[in-house]
Amino acid sequence: MPDSLTRPDGSPLRVLVVDDEPNLAELLTAALRYEGWDISTALDGRSAIRLARDVDPDVIVLDVMLPDLDGISVLRRVRAHRPEVPVLFLTARDAVEDRVAGLTAGGDDYVTKPFSLEEVVARLRGLMRRAGAAAERGGATVVVGDLVLDEDSHEVTRGGEEVRLTATEFELLRYLMRNERRVLSKPQILDRVWSYDFGGQANIVELYISYLRRKIDAGREPMIHTLRGVGYVLKPAAG
Repeated sequence: MPDSLTRPDGSPLRVLVVDDEPNLAELLTAALRYEGWDISTALDGRSAIRLARDVDPDVIVLDVMLPDLDGISVLRRVRAHRPEVPVLFLTARDAVEDRVAGLTAGGDDYVTKPFSLEEVVARLRGLMRRAGAAAERGGATVVVGDLVLDEDSHEVTRGGEEVRLTATEFELLRYLMRNERRVLSKPQILDRVWSYDFGGQANIVELYISYLRRKIDAGREPMIHTLRGVGYVLKPAAG
């Protein structure tokens, strides 16, 4: 078994699997239990919303097409009370607009059916590492100007004010901060933050940079800058 990821207190990670195909849900459950994780399953959207409140999962595997509510609606309702929980979308559709729609709604990653169980596990492990489940890396505080990122607690502040980020936003910001004043291209960011080629969809980088700007730079001197045709750079505010 690969190295085990756990909650900060050492207890098993809690995964909520949401898929209306019982056989697929059962296969996913078996594969994820092999990782040592604690799995809950729901076959429709309303059950998923209830379970998300009851179980308090660390990550959610969420089918886009459900019999009652679509996955994006489920995500929005769950995020109303758990804004930071990472979500991996399962989708039978491979159209670019569907991928981007899911991520725009707040999903952190997706896999397209048919998929291998190994791929789902790998994507989940990546998401959980972004969210701080892995104890294997040493924690550190990264500081750029008045922006402070704590890798242990996943807390981010700017000018002493808390900034709440999703797991993917946190990983993107950490990458920018650890490369202070260095211009990073879209392919570099895709490879580091998403860990795979996003079908050439570099606009997902633009989307998440815009999310970060809203949270980091809104009403303040900007720290995230665009160099057109080159990439992005984070540096201390000029003022």
